[in-house]
Amino acid sequence: MKRIYISMFVLSGLLFAGCADDFLDVSPTESIPVETELVNTDDGANSYVTAIYNQFLGWEMSSFGWNAVSSIITDDADKGSDPGDAGGDKDIIDALTYNASTASFESTWNANYAGINRCNQALDIFPKLDKVTPALKVRLEGEAKFMRAFMYFTLVKGYGGVPIVDHLSGVPISDADKQMQLTRKSAAEVYAFIEKDLADAIDMLPEKSAYVGNDKKRVSKGSAYALLAKVNLYQKNWQKVIDNCDKVTGYSLVADYADQYKKEGEFGNESIFEIDGIGGTSTPGFGIGNYTVSQAPRGAGGWGWGFNTPTKGLADAYEPGDVRRDATIIFRGSVLYDGTPVPSTVANAMYNYKAYSSKFYNQEFTDTNLRYLRYAEVILMKAEALNELGQTSEAIPLLNIIRKRAGLGNTPFTSQDDIRKAIYKERRLEFAFEHDRWFDLVRTGQAQAAMAADGKTFIVGKHELWPIPTTFLREAGGLSQQNPGGY
Repeated sequence: MKRIYISMFVLSGLLFAGCADDFLDVSPTESIPVETELVNTDDGANSYVTAIYNQFLGWEMSSFGWNAVSSIITDDADKGSDPGDAGGDKDIIDALTYNASTASFESTWNANYAGINRCNQALDIFPKLDKVTPALKVRLEGEAKFMRAFMYFTLVKGYGGVPIVDHLSGVPISDADKQMQLTRKSAAEVYAFIEKDLADAIDMLPEKSAYVGNDKKRVSKGSAYALLAKVNLYQKNWQKVIDNCDKVTGYSLVADYADQYKKEGEFGNESIFEIDGIGGTSTPGFGIGNYTVSQAPRGAGGWGWGFNTPTKGLADAYEPGDVRRDATIIFRGSVLYDGTPVPSTVANAMYNYKAYSSKFYNQEFTDTNLRYLRYAEVILMKAEALNELGQTSEAIPLLNIIRKRAGLGNTPFTSQDDIRKAIYKERRLEFAFEHDRWFDLVRTGQAQAAMAADGKTFIVGKHELWPIPTTFLREAGGLSQQNPGGY
């Protein structure tokens, strides 16, 4: 029986060992043998990709630290909780006084590289599996490449250039592989790598309409086109944004904005890339660890930790009649959609409604889903690109589609600059607490002014990029350097 040895990537502490939820903690240089014949089936191959999806259910990937570096850091959210509960490092992230040793930046780095490692494991073993249905194997490879691209997109948006680890290393590790793992590439090189993975994924993935049953939760060709459009957006390749947005077909806005954040709204017509939380009272691996309870109302009558609370600035940014306000923010003293009261005695005035789970509202593992790509974003990305190319009259109707669903009238603005600002505002309100705000502020040059309005000091030339974790730089020696700004 042929035996394959899968080595550990030095930046990851997790290894997939055969079934979707079976992960082993191993040392960075340990090699774990996998019997090829044990996974040389459709179910075996599929389990490798399920393991990649499951990475998003991790505490470090999608919960406390991720909320800090993508949400609490912004003008949309405060640390919340009680003044005396710093949440480890949430207070210094909220104040923008973090450094290279701040734990949430390290956990986000490690979690994404652990996910990339799972992608590389799947891509390494697929060519060796000769008993798997060929069409299934092609699709699974496309899913793995999409998610590897997604994780690298997260890394490059946050840290700038990072190491490109595109394959598993041998044991003992070669000098070439060590340099691969520990040498930062330029942001341009990372973007090129992401684009190549997405081009491959587009060729390999089916349209969403081809999926049936539970497979409707998987990424599709439309997912890859939408993510590629977003990658184009961050590089200001405006015509490519338009071209790829036009290829995202088979999706539509849901009628009721609030419904898509409820259990019955999961994986609806608007969903392009969504992570499924099943929920459970005690079993890990079925929901995003503490995602809901860490953001739930705290204090007398509450049931959670109370972190990542909406700011007054966000609440005040909504126009009168905007349905997104009450779908995004839990207000103290209100009654939730399922009849749950929020007493006037809870600690904070506002909480994140999009993190709420009706069934598992106070449990460690929640059935709340993470919505990473929605069709509303495709519409707004195309509007932004058209406007930047001077086609403002074509951008305005797209902007108005989003406003109409929110219960608002048409935009009163007509100039390119005013429409640009209007699109930025719609992105803020449409995707609040969906982990885009910080990256939008940085890429559009709004960060310094927005942070100042929120009482924070954004240092130009420093805060555009997160600090590279000290633990990585120590391991890298002289192969990689810190981001600018005095971290």
